[in-house]
Amino acid sequence: MRRPGGTDRRRLLFVLGLAVAVGVFTATVPLLRDWFDLRVYYGAVDTWVHHGGRIYDYRVPGTTYGFTYPPFAALGMLPMALVGLRTAIAVGLLLNLAALGAVVWVLVGPALRRYGWFGFALAGCLLALLEPVRDTFSFGQVNLLLLALVLSDAWLLSTGRGRRAGVGIGLAAAVKLTPALFIGLLLLARRWRAAGVATAVAAAATALAAWAAPGASHFYWTDAVWDTARIGRLAYVSNQSLQGVLARLAAPDEPSRAAWATAALLVLCVWAWRTSRALADEDWTAAFALTGLAACLVSPITWVHHLVWLLPSFAVLLHRGRPRIAAALYVVLCSSVVWLWFDDASGLDGFLGSNTYTWITLGLLLWLPVGQPRVGRVPLSRRARATPPAPRPAAPAMTVASDQPASSLSAGAAGRAAGPAVGTRRVSSSVPTGSTCPAAPKPQSSSERASSYTANPPPS
Repeated sequence: MRRPGGTDRRRLLFVLGLAVAVGVFTATVPLLRDWFDLRVYYGAVDTWVHHGGRIYDYRVPGTTYGFTYPPFAALGMLPMALVGLRTAIAVGLLLNLAALGAVVWVLVGPALRRYGWFGFALAGCLLALLEPVRDTFSFGQVNLLLLALVLSDAWLLSTGRGRRAGVGIGLAAAVKLTPALFIGLLLLARRWRAAGVATAVAAAATALAAWAAPGASHFYWTDAVWDTARIGRLAYVSNQSLQGVLARLAAPDEPSRAAWATAALLVLCVWAWRTSRALADEDWTAAFALTGLAACLVSPITWVHHLVWLLPSFAVLLHRGRPRIAAALYVVLCSSVVWLWFDDASGLDGFLGSNTYTWITLGLLLWLPVGQPRVGRVPLSRRARATPPAPRPAAPAMTVASDQPASSLSAGAAGRAAGPAVGTRRVSSSVPTGSTCPAAPKPQSSSERASSYTANPPPS
């Protein structure tokens, strides 16, 4: 008989070996990005606090890149001014690790509990190989932290704690504009309280930043927010949004704004339609997944590392029994395939290949499974039937102390034992339930590539 201790030691050694392999791969094959974005954050905050400079005037030495987020993001990063750059990098890595753990726990935690710590560690190592995730770590980006904030509200809504929801989305929207679409999701779901909380938190955070840095706030909201050139070239291959597709088609000319606005409007219509279907079944995982997909598509610039918003879609595919599709998309998103067209995205192959991640995002928006499976759908819901069933005769030997059939009680007890999970359907307690349904340039794949920035961008 094998000793449990020996099994745990073997699992620990396996996880440590896998973590080392993932780290070596990330640092050598796609090449380390040298925490370029975190250096931008650190330099902007340091200049603001210690040298009397302005947040949006800072540029990384040898590049044209500086701070591009709303002023509240700089306010939240002020603690970096108290430590050195290396300490800031270490803290950033730890925060991203914690955020990744929180994302895994919210999305697939109930399914991984049976495997204990080993399942969570294995999932974390596998996710770290995804190009959007590994770039978030390598650049020192904030994407995973924002995703964790947004998913905290998804967890609250799906577990019946909706009165507390909205703070995570509001904070995320104050740090970056893209998560603001999740306020639209709350409005679409008629969660007025949560939408109000999210809006109030975002507005309060923005007002706080305006009080702390009035000049920077005025410049950002009147000038910088409209200037996408501050972030990078629209046609750059890392831009996997609809605007990026149109920009590569029109290069070297500017893409049509009317065409982009039309495409974005169509995407938002599809998002509203499909999300409404998910919300009708209280499938919060799918609703949040669809919103992340739409946000990536309609944003003018969606760098590859922004695509961590696709992670909820993988959870939906796994929950709905589509592991082969999830595995195929996982392999593609680990491959850095879009960078094969780094120098030239012309022709049919360039149109298809350089926009691979955009096609994946669009395909998921159109075909991601939503709602409860029809086979396992609860026949009685609080919307369809609010009255209890007719009483049944008591059994001669024993009676059930409830107006519910015994099979429903046992199934309900099993559901309670399993615990709540994101996307689980909640049914009113008055209804019987069955199963509840530069200074260094940033290379990408070689010394001549960069994921979201480059010190020497190719001519536009």
